Amino acid sequence: MANAREIRSKIRSTQNMRKVTRALEMVSASKIRKAQDLMRASRPYARLMRQVVGHIAKANTEYRHPFMARREAVRRVGYLMISSDRGLCGGLNANLQRKLLAEIRAWRTQGVEVNVVAVGQKALQFFRRLKDIQLVGSVTHLGERPRVEDLIGVIKVLLDAYTANRLDRVFLAYNDFINTMSQKPVVDTLLPLPAGQGLQAGHDWDYLYEPDAPSVLDPVLKRYIEALVYQGVLENLACEHAARMVAMKSASDNANKLIETFTLIYNKARQAAITQEISEIVSGAAAV
Repeated sequence: MANAREIRSKIRSTQNMRKVTRALEMVSASKIRKAQDLMRASRPYARLMRQVVGHIAKANTEYRHPFMARREAVRRVGYLMISSDRGLCGGLNANLQRKLLAEIRAWRTQGVEVNVVAVGQKALQFFRRLKDIQLVGSVTHLGERPRVEDLIGVIKVLLDAYTANRLDRVFLAYNDFINTMSQKPVVDTLLPLPAGQGLQAGHDWDYLYEPDAPSVLDPVLKRYIEALVYQGVLENLACEHAARMVAMKSASDNANKLIETFTLIYNKARQAAITQEISEIVSGAAAV
């Protein structure tokens, strides 16, 4: 029965793993609602900020903020990648990493250097393994209720570099929450600021700024960048819980199938052993 004992051990191990995957599935199922509420509550603000900045970008003004200046010669670009702090969420982080690596390779083939800011433990670990990409900042363990204050430092690193002409483009990479079963890796342009959607070029109007345009636009545009990054963090958090819930449910289902398979193999092995013992007894009795 040594073979049967090994099978019983595999069954117990698989049952223990199923307990873990079910627990993680239930935890993510309980957290995803709160993450979705945070994400949806932040979306209107981010949408209106995009609209305001789009109008500002299309206005005919004498003052052009440095964030709106588009540089034709691109020598160095920066990426802010948002990932999860924990794993066991399927291919969520890997899909974003593959998309980002493809863009980075495209830039490097053009001779453009790449700087990266990592938000999340998985992004930090990923870029630490890549020796040819400069990691200029990171922040991890934002928790279940991320705060904008925790992101200001890494955002400022990229904004200061762009203002000082050390970066010519800045991009934001994160996972966009579509629904519980679908999450899409997205790379958006942060700087230079994109023009307003649906607005015609050549407007002859402008806003009235008090006391002056620089004093108003500088904090507004910084809040705009912070709002986009914060929205990306919330979207990625909702994606993380949804992906983990789906992945753990799939793992639990696979564990159930394995347990059924091992149980069938165990029963066959036990029946074979019983049949062999009966055959030996019958053979012994016949010999006597």
